[in-house]
This record gives sequence, structure tokens and C-alpha cells, in this order.
Amino acid sequence: MYPPDLSLNSRLAACSWSLQPATPAQLVDQLLATGIRRVQLALDPLRDDPVVWGATEDLFRQNGISLVSGMFGCVGEDYSTLESIRITGGIGPDATWTENLGNIQTTVGLASRLGLELVTFHAGFLPHDETDPEFLKLLNRLGVVADLFAEKNISLGLETGQETAPALSDLLRKLNRPNVGVNFDPANMLLYNKGNPIAALRLLAPWLRQVHIKDANQTQVPGTWGEEVAAGSGQVDWAEFFATLRHLNYTGNLVIEREAGTQRVADIRTARAVVEKYFTPA
Repeated sequence: MYPPDLSLNSRLAACSWSLQPATPAQLVDQLLATGIRRVQLALDPLRDDPVVWGATEDLFRQNGISLVSGMFGCVGEDYSTLESIRITGGIGPDATWTENLGNIQTTVGLASRLGLELVTFHAGFLPHDETDPEFLKLLNRLGVVADLFAEKNISLGLETGQETAPALSDLLRKLNRPNVGVNFDPANMLLYNKGNPIAALRLLAPWLRQVHIKDANQTQVPGTWGEEVAAGSGQVDWAEFFATLRHLNYTGNLVIEREAGTQRVADIRTARAVVEKYFTPA
């Protein structure tokens, strides 16, 4: 049996939605332009528009592009302000739960068909007070979603940032689903103003399933969004971040995400240079 390949080329990937493709052919062209042939794939377009996106697997195969994980969103999410996404985000809102559950059931089948081992999503805002009825509701709904993925032997990664690391770790302990972990995004901790990314990474280490490479500056006005910026130009301490990953013996994927700006291909290439600067194989 050969040892696992822990080289950077075997672990670096890019998020498909960062490139804002209209078709799978466009996505392939953009990925090739970044120099990265591994991708975390947004599953919603494949689920909602199979006529356009049905050829994705074939195009990936023809161009030597491999899938490392998937992602799905929830109905009605409004990211315009912190307050709007708190109210509308994830699986918490009652008004969209039935539709979200139906979409998730379809997404599970799609992810299984694609052979994915990990799918990530934003679960929504978690109340810090465990006596809040919303806490128990979210815990129960997460259990339902986790079990759907577990039936297909797929892990579920919760995006970080919408709550503090201690609150998320408490939820994960109470949820007690072995197939549920975190997709750690250091920039989100800054964007949502939820604490120091490095301290959060250390605390959430037992549940670490995947890492996003994204950068941001913290807001100077409490209650408002921070600013996402190109990797290497924000407040994430990348030297310490990668040193911490090495200390934790993290051997998973490093997936570049860029959700702002108008030069996504160039910014992903910039992020790749940041990773190359600080990455050392575990």
C-alpha cells in the first residue's frame, strides 16, 4: 500500500462558485486558467438546471479535473446585511424548511452519484443560549440533515463564522454525529466578527474536515460586515495559520474561495501563491 500523497498539488482546489460560471464549459475554462484542476463543486446548479449542467462530469473527465467535495445553499438566503442573513440563513427559518429539506434530499442523491465524500453548507445562525427554543430546533434539523448524508456515507461540513468557535464546538458535541465536522474558513471569522481565526481553528480541530483559503478585514463598525479581500492582503495570519495546520497534522484539502471582486481568476492565482509561500507538507 502506497502512502497518501500529501503534496500541495494533491490538496489544492478551488470553489466553483467563486468563478461565477454560467455553464460547465465556462467553469472548465476558468479552472484551467487558474492552473488548478481540483474543485469543490456547487451542487445547486446541477440539481436545479440539469439541462445546462448535466454534462459537468464528462467535461471534468475530459479535462482532467477532479471533484474534492460539494456545496449546497439554502432557499431564501439574504446576505445583504448581517441581520438579514441571521434571519434568512440556513435551515433555521420555518418558512423555508420544507423546501430546503426536499432540496437536501435531492442533493444527497446527486452527491452520492458523483462519488463525493464531503458536502458543506451554512447551517444558519446558532443561538448562544442553549435554552433558546431556536437552539433545539436547529440541533434537531441538523440531525435530520446529517442522517440523510450518513445513509450515503457522506460527511457533512458546517461552514464556520456565523457563530463563535466555542458555540459551534458545543453544538457539535451535542449533535454527536460522527459524519459531521467543519469546513473551516478563517475569513468568515473576521467577516462575521466572531473571534480570532487561529484560536478558532485550534478549538475546532477535532472536527476539521476541509479548509477554505479566503482573506478578510474585520469591520470597524459592530453589526456590519467585514470586508473580503484578496488572499494575503487581509488580516488572516497565513504563516500562523499554516503552522497551526501542520501542528494539527491536518492532511485534508485546501480549497481557495473568493466571493468578492471582479477578477476572480487572478485572485485565485494570487491565493495559490499565498498557499505556495506558506505550505509545508505535514
